[in-house]
Amino acid sequence: MAGGVVVPSDGPAADYGGGLTLSVFMTCLVAASGGLIFGYDIGISGGVSAMEPFLRRFFPHILRRMAEAKKGNEYCIYDSQALSAFTSSLYVAAAAASLVASRVTRALGRQAIMLMGGALFFAGAALTGAAVNLAMLIVGRMLLGFGIGFTNQAAPLFLAEMSPPRWRGALTAGIQFFLTLGILIANLINYAAARHTWGWRLSLGLAGAPAVVIFVGALFLTDTPSSLVMRGHADRARAALLRVRGADADVDAELRDIAKAVEAARQSEDGGAFRRMATRRGYRPHLVFAVAVPVFTQLTGVIVLSFFSPLVFRTVGFGSNAALMGAVILGAANLGAQILSTPIIDRYGRKVLFAVGGVQMMVCQAAIAWIMGAKLGKQQSGEAAAVMARPYAVAVLVLTCLHSAGFGASWGPLGWVVPSEIFPVDIRSLGQAMNVSISLGLAFVQTQSFLAMLCRFKYATFAYYAAWVAVMTVFIAVFLPETKGVPLESMGTIWVKHWYWKRFVNDDGKSGAALT
Repeated sequence: MAGGVVVPSDGPAADYGGGLTLSVFMTCLVAASGGLIFGYDIGISGGVSAMEPFLRRFFPHILRRMAEAKKGNEYCIYDSQALSAFTSSLYVAAAAASLVASRVTRALGRQAIMLMGGALFFAGAALTGAAVNLAMLIVGRMLLGFGIGFTNQAAPLFLAEMSPPRWRGALTAGIQFFLTLGILIANLINYAAARHTWGWRLSLGLAGAPAVVIFVGALFLTDTPSSLVMRGHADRARAALLRVRGADADVDAELRDIAKAVEAARQSEDGGAFRRMATRRGYRPHLVFAVAVPVFTQLTGVIVLSFFSPLVFRTVGFGSNAALMGAVILGAANLGAQILSTPIIDRYGRKVLFAVGGVQMMVCQAAIAWIMGAKLGKQQSGEAAAVMARPYAVAVLVLTCLHSAGFGASWGPLGWVVPSEIFPVDIRSLGQAMNVSISLGLAFVQTQSFLAMLCRFKYATFAYYAAWVAVMTVFIAVFLPETKGVPLESMGTIWVKHWYWKRFVNDDGKSGAALT
C-alpha cells in the first residue's frame, strides 16, 4: 500500500455492545466541560470590550472616537489594533500550546493535559481580573490561551475514545454544548456586571470558576484505553474499558482491536507522525480534513460575531445595555440549536446537518449584508453618525441569531466531532493538534483583523463570509464520507468505499482493508 496503516477487516464495522453507562456519561461530561472555558472567554471578551469603564481604563481613544463619530464612519468606531490584540493575543498562545500538547498527550495521556489546561486558565483569569495596565491584561490573556490550547487538545480525544460508537457524535458534540453554554453564561454576567464601574473585573475574574471545574473534574477521570495501550498499560486499559462500557460489553474484543491498531501504528512509524501524514498517500484524506475543517469552521464568521456581537449591535444603533442583551439572545439561540441538533447527529448523520446549517448561515449572512449596505448611515443628513432605523436594526439582530443557530446545529458541534473520529490512532494526537492549532491560529487572524475589515469593507464583510459558507457546504457534500456509527478502529472503511478517497487508501486493492 502506498501509505497508511492497514488492518484487515473480516466484515462490517464491529459493535462491541455496551450502553450509555453512568461512568461513561460522567467521564464525557467532565471532558466536554473543557469547552466551557473557551466559551466563557468568547462571551466575556466581546462584552467587556463594550463596557465604558473598561474602555476608559485601557482604550480611552475608542471613547473619544465614539464621541467624535461622523456620518459614514459607523463601521470604524471600534477599529483599533490594541483593542483587537486584547482578544486575539489569547489565540496566539492557544495555537502554540495545542502543538506542544500533542507531544505531551502521547507521552503522559489525556488526563494530564486536562489538568494542566485547567491550572493555566485559572492563573490567566486571576491575572486579567486584577489587571492594572494593558501589558498585565495581555499576559493574562496569553495564560488563558495556554489553558485553552491544552484543554481543547485533550477533550475531543477523551470523548471520541471513551464514547460508544452509536453515541459518539452526541457525546463529542458536548464540547460545543458547553462552549455555547459558556458564551451564554458570560453574556449574562456581562449584562449584570455592566451596571458597575468594576463590573469588567468581575466578568474577567469569574473565568476562574470553570477552570476549577475542569481541574477538579479531571482529577477523577480515567485515561482513555487507546492512550493507555499506547503507553504500555494494557491492564489499566481493560479496566478503563470495563468501567465505561459496562459488564454487558465485549471489552476483550474492543481491547484486541485497539491493541491491533496501536501495534500496526508502531510498526509503521518510520519518521514522525507529521511526516507520515504529509507524505503517505494513505493519509491524504486525513491531511485534507485536518486542514479543511478548522479553516471552514472559522470562515463561517461565527467566531468573530460571537466575540464582537456587542460592538456590531452598537454599530447598527443599539445602546450599550441593549447590545449586551443582544449578545445574550445570540448565545441563547446558539445553545437552543445545539440542544435540538444533538440527538440528530447520530440519528441522521453528519452530512445532513452540514448541509442544512450551511444553507441557513449563507442566507442569513447575505441578508445582513443587504440590510447594512442599504440602510446603515442613510437615515440622516447631519454631521452626527447616523443610526439605522430600529426595525432594520432588529432585523440584523434576528438574522444574526438565525445565523448563530445554523452554526450551533451544524458546524459548531461537527467541527469537534468529525476531526475527533476520522484519524487513525498513530496520528490521532497530531491530527487533533492540527485541527485545534489551525483553528486557533485563524481565530487570531480573524479577531485581529475583523474590526479593521468591518471598517474598510463595511457591509461586504458579511457577503464575504456568505460566499465562504457556500464553498464549504459544497465541499463537505462532495468529499466527506458519513462517519455515523462507525467504530474508531474501523473508520478506515469509510475512505476505502468513498468514490474519491479510495484511490489513495486502497492502492493495494485489498477488499475490506481498513485504514486505522
